[in-house]
Amino acid sequence: MKTPWNFFKYLPMARSVLARGRLPMVLLAVARKRSARGGLIKGLREDLGLLQALCVAWWRGEYRQVSRPALVAAVAGLLYFLTPMDAIPDWIPGLGFVDDLAVLGWIIRKWSGELQAFRTWRDSQPADVRASIDRLSALDEATDSHVSDGRNAEH
Repeated sequence: MKTPWNFFKYLPMARSVLARGRLPMVLLAVARKRSARGGLIKGLREDLGLLQALCVAWWRGEYRQVSRPALVAAVAGLLYFLTPMDAIPDWIPGLGFVDDLAVLGWIIRKWSGELQAFRTWRDSQPADVRASIDRLSALDEATDSHVSDGRNAEH
């Protein structure tokens, strides 16, 4: 399975986001863009939701069984989705999210074992834990308390 050619430049950005504790800001931006795009392709919406949930659970320290390369790829995929001027600009009607879907689909296939393990873990959690993972608005507090003073869940 070949890596999408335009995905490589997002890997260093993803490493930087993780190292600098900026993950909550990325997740909030993805949530805003995702909700503003009501017509997203179903597969894209589901893939984004899974990657967001994984990143939320990792940020909160609730799920750390994901490998670093899989986490970096997930964050890079979210960054790719956020970029309006990627391989196919998002503003082109009907085509703008095709490349986003391809990149996210590649991540889902490449890291399918780890993402399935996360999905199994998430589904085994009590309803309140699952709801908190899926509720991205709760990251506002994490952004304020952790990012502003330079902390994140790894420290």
